[in-house]
Amino acid sequence: MTTATQQDPMALKLQTSPPKKLFLSYLFPSLFGMLLMASNILVDGIFVSHGVGEQALAGVNIATPIFSILLAVSLWIGMGGATLFSIALGENKIQKAHAIFTRSIILTLVIVGILIVIGLWKLKAVAYLFGASEVTYPYVRDYLWVILIFGFVFVLENILSIFIRNDGNPKLAMTGLGVTAVLNVVLNYFFIFVWQWGVSGAAYATGIATLIGLCILLLHFRTPANHLHFVKPTRSLRGMLDILKIGLPSYVVEMSFAVIVVMYNLTFLHYTGEVGVTAFAIINYLHAVFLMIFIAVGASIQPLVSYHYGARLYDRLKSFLLLGILTATIIGVLLLIIGIFGKSLLIELFGVDDPTVVAFTEKGILLYFTGYIFLGFNLVIAEYFQAIKRIRLSVLIVLSRSILLFMPLLILLPMALPSITIWLAFPIAEGLTCIILLICMKWVPKANPIPK
Repeated sequence: MTTATQQDPMALKLQTSPPKKLFLSYLFPSLFGMLLMASNILVDGIFVSHGVGEQALAGVNIATPIFSILLAVSLWIGMGGATLFSIALGENKIQKAHAIFTRSIILTLVIVGILIVIGLWKLKAVAYLFGASEVTYPYVRDYLWVILIFGFVFVLENILSIFIRNDGNPKLAMTGLGVTAVLNVVLNYFFIFVWQWGVSGAAYATGIATLIGLCILLLHFRTPANHLHFVKPTRSLRGMLDILKIGLPSYVVEMSFAVIVVMYNLTFLHYTGEVGVTAFAIINYLHAVFLMIFIAVGASIQPLVSYHYGARLYDRLKSFLLLGILTATIIGVLLLIIGIFGKSLLIELFGVDDPTVVAFTEKGILLYFTGYIFLGFNLVIAEYFQAIKRIRLSVLIVLSRSILLFMPLLILLPMALPSITIWLAFPIAEGLTCIILLICMKWVPKANPIPK
């Protein structure tokens, strides 16, 4: 055991606590934090559906890829920087960890600033790119504009929560996101039902709640064990590129989600009209929450895996991987069961009463939710490879499930079969990725997840 372990309480805890106990201490705060983050989008959808109408719900759903884009940047920089940050701590290179954190925040300000300027400048073009029509554009515009104004706030809250979790304080990360979620519900009620602000009210509620949640996270900088220190920035282009390289798989996960939402909207609009778009809006809101659950499982093992990889404790590394896979698989099966037996209740959350939309959505839930059996395994393995800097494998997994397999399926299924099979593009792509992964892990040496 290193001297750093004896001096640093966080290092002592990471290297000596039983793997299962340590995993659970990160899993539950991460799980609740991600659920609370995802609930912000879900709450907006529920309040807009009940308080403004079904067309407004479709419009807000069309605008939701902006959350995926902002979250993608958050995970790109946050997971990339935090992975290198934890590895540096495991190697007892504290000053290097400080420099990584500083570079991550600088990268955030530059990249998000560019995105916000482009988004506001070309707002109408972006709305139609996301799948807006003449009917839904006013709702998309009103929601999108406000979210972009608060863009820095969303990204900084997400990135700080990731770094704070990696700095051994997952409970504070959860608390900050929890405050955001609770305030979002309260503000949505007043802005939509009391003051009649429409979809703009939902966006303002989310933005203001996130700003207050960000202020809660800043309390971490006052804790004695805080390793998040700003240092004088150096002109290290390589250091910034390393952050972007390591974070690339997380970026691809969220950006591919945005692409999937847009492609699904356009496909349903072409083959089923507004009925399919509204049905997908309901399922997509649910999926946004469920996807965050799986991301949370991967995010909970990332600080542990990265630290132990840096400290070369490979036996404990394997334990965290197995715990992550088991947890994600159990969650996937439970979500499928919820879909089978609770589909009517899930639809009722959104106040949709059109029988055609309800029937199409119920069929969609039964087909779409089968993908959750495989999704957890795929994302945990991708997150694990990212945490030990095996980026090519991680990116390949993410691209296979979201682009390389999904896109051809989405195009070919409705061309050859009834339009209801559009729902199957997601589960088939996830299932095929899972099968390919298992074969490669068994027979391809380079795909072995445990370092030698």
